[in-house]
Amino acid sequence: MNDLAQNATPPTRTTCPYCGVGCGVLASPMPDGSVSIAGDPDHPANLGRLCSKGAALGETVGLEERLLHPAIEGERVSWDAALTAVAERFSAAVRDHGPDAVAFYCSGQLLTEDYYVANKLMKGFIGSANIDTNSRLCMSSSVAGHVRAFGADHVPVSYEDMEAADLVVLVGSNLAWCHPVLYQRLVAAKAARPAMRVVVIDPRRSATCDIADLHLALAADGDVPLFLGLLAHLHRAGATDPAFLDAHTTGFGAALGEALALTACDLEAATGLSAPDLLAFFDLVAQTPRTVTLWSQGANQSASGTDKVNAIVNCHLATGRIGKPGAGPFSITGQPNAMGGREVGGLANMLAAHMAIENPAHREIVRTFWNAPSLSEKPGLKAVDLFRAVADGRIKALWIMGTNPVVSMPDADAIKAALAACPFVVVSEASATADTLAFAHVALPAAAWGEKNGTVTNSERRISRQRPFLDMPGEARPDWWILSAVARRMGFRNAFAYHTPAEIFAEHAALTAFRNEAATSRDLDLGALAGLDAAAYEALAPLRWPLSARAAAPARSFADGRFFHADGRARLVPVAPPKRDAASGFTLNTGRVRDHWHTMTRTGLSPRLSAHIAEPFLEIHPEDAAALGLADADLARLSSPHGEATLRCLVTDRGRRGAVFAPMHWTAAYAPSGRVDALVEPRTDPVSGQPALKASRVSVERYPAAWYGFLVSTRKPEPLSVAGYHALARTRGGWRAEIAGATRLADPAAVAAALLGAEPTEPGLLSYDDAATGSHRFALVRDGRLDGALWLSPQPVAVSRAFAAEKLGATLTALDRARLLAGRGGADGPDKGAIVCSCMNIGANDILAAMAKGAVSVEAVAAQTRAGTNCGSCRSEIRALLARAAEPRETVQLA
Repeated sequence: MNDLAQNATPPTRTTCPYCGVGCGVLASPMPDGSVSIAGDPDHPANLGRLCSKGAALGETVGLEERLLHPAIEGERVSWDAALTAVAERFSAAVRDHGPDAVAFYCSGQLLTEDYYVANKLMKGFIGSANIDTNSRLCMSSSVAGHVRAFGADHVPVSYEDMEAADLVVLVGSNLAWCHPVLYQRLVAAKAARPAMRVVVIDPRRSATCDIADLHLALAADGDVPLFLGLLAHLHRAGATDPAFLDAHTTGFGAALGEALALTACDLEAATGLSAPDLLAFFDLVAQTPRTVTLWSQGANQSASGTDKVNAIVNCHLATGRIGKPGAGPFSITGQPNAMGGREVGGLANMLAAHMAIENPAHREIVRTFWNAPSLSEKPGLKAVDLFRAVADGRIKALWIMGTNPVVSMPDADAIKAALAACPFVVVSEASATADTLAFAHVALPAAAWGEKNGTVTNSERRISRQRPFLDMPGEARPDWWILSAVARRMGFRNAFAYHTPAEIFAEHAALTAFRNEAATSRDLDLGALAGLDAAAYEALAPLRWPLSARAAAPARSFADGRFFHADGRARLVPVAPPKRDAASGFTLNTGRVRDHWHTMTRTGLSPRLSAHIAEPFLEIHPEDAAALGLADADLARLSSPHGEATLRCLVTDRGRRGAVFAPMHWTAAYAPSGRVDALVEPRTDPVSGQPALKASRVSVERYPAAWYGFLVSTRKPEPLSVAGYHALARTRGGWRAEIAGATRLADPAAVAAALLGAEPTEPGLLSYDDAATGSHRFALVRDGRLDGALWLSPQPVAVSRAFAAEKLGATLTALDRARLLAGRGGADGPDKGAIVCSCMNIGANDILAAMAKGAVSVEAVAAQTRAGTNCGSCRSEIRALLARAAEPRETVQLA
């Protein structure tokens, strides 16, 4: 055992701050200031597993780029001054313009206790329901679909059900990259029971297809007709459950009528799928009672998202495949506490404790419990409409908490304009580089993961504790503390006299049980936790609700066929295929990559997480690329009526012709022209208000690059204004950057000196000019060590990125310098190639070398290289390399 391990403090059991899987984490601060991270083997969500992002959490908890002090108009002030300013401006806006002149925009990164206080303040005491959240962009269509079908926003399936199913249907879910630990549980279950089948329904052949027995490359927004076709087939095949339908549901006739109205030709045209593929899917579902249908953003982020959810749920209700082991409809949330936010009413159309704001009886329950003087009586503005109200002046004061809408909202440039015009903007934030912070009149430093204390709820309704293991730096404070302090200054002292998050959680739990006596009165009941004291709250182990104080929780949701509509029956909701978009151009699908999260304010701090994919990119089909004169690594310019973006081309047949894919993570801090959501039209689902982030129309053309460059540097390279395009990323020892420009460089040496922070005549600035190719190469060596290097070329730069980055700060021999200018290592310093396994820093060439030594399986590659042995998220890429090597007449060579 090393000295650090011996001297480390005992690990703190906490919960990962990334996706909705809700993995348990063991965090151990070390004497050298680092933090050791491991999966919690006792947490039921992950049983010790972590994904690449979770495993790298220790690299993201430093104070670099932290907001540490309150500020007004950019000037540091005291907390009292900042809080007083917020309270006075919000109070004045309410007094002069009414309560609907103010709004909160929150985040699934908030803890349940933070969310509870925000919702209570806005809906109960300010008197407006203008509080929405970035969870609106994630799962609000699932919420609406659940409420329509079940009478409550209730997820009836567990992770164990997914593992026990004989068929798992993944709809619009790249589980391998977006929920990697849950994906690994599915992989293990399939390995243990080879008869299990997996179907992936996704326009792209994503990494998740690695375990698919059937991949349906669905046309954009083809989900509703696909599941209408399935419902009709289940009926014709005799796979429905008439007894269940008769005893426990209503609406089957109308729902089936819509399904039967769809002809076979209509179905093929609307889904883009062949008749044999459709029949294979339909037969598989009809013949497999133990079916779990799991969906995520690919279904939700649509103008017909709610109908998609109900089309899926209809099939489960029609067959009685709900409330049973290994069967049911399963919505997987994208954020760590999207579910907790739903529980406390964090959405504009909800009340706390899963109560409905339109329901007078529910309003009376909440009004009485809170002793609220002016409880809102109508839904507030959902996210897209909320920012429209900011833009047109209806909202005079806006408080944004823990989210970055300038990057993540559709029509993101319009969000920038709205915030710039808003009379008063407050931003509670941990990151000093979040794009939205630039628009804050008042900036409030919030506690970050590792410092926060509270609870989160994962996708299977499991509540877990986030516990602090680091002190709050500077003047950072918890969100609940900030909100409570403002509420007291607004005159609501007694209702917000909180001292600890344990008090808030106990109040939240008590509200869920208040006047909730009937067994099917309201689904959310945490009454058994209402009496928790501080010690019990601190020791709270992960547990699933409902947790009633009156009776033991049912063994399984809906096992008794009772739902939460007043008559106890579920509803099959009739849905119709959406109208097809006849607009020209490409269909833009947005999403995530494996190793980054949301807008990179956390993952962008980790060199390890930028090693896999370091710049924004555009997936485009080879035939479309050829028609546009685009090749791999070219730059493409995308445009729509709302904005523009410039992205690196990845030519691949993973997607359909006429469709392109781009990740949504990159911000102005890392890639100013890579803000993809600036292109997205602000079209929303009419029921849920969720934006259609998966199907905007864009045009694509080649960016007219006159030169390309690649840079590594121990210092952050500035200025980058010389480049029309740039994408920054951290790397071990410094920074890397991709750059390009549309105007020929008159003096490449001067540009190199500026970017590398050198004097043009500095002796350590080495250069090589290749007249034949028009390329230029520079290296800056100081005290014998590499301080930076730059490669410029008329074509995309062919340099080993991993090799160049690993040389930063290294002592260079004369041979090293020659190799560096060539951009490749020699036999004694082989090129890793593109990083495949971020956890173990294993590149494609490392894997190819293992294959050359006889590794013919993922397991054999893992044994030689350790690639894929930690989180396993890279195993599909390893398998793809193996498959390419096995193709006839293809010779695999080391780069």
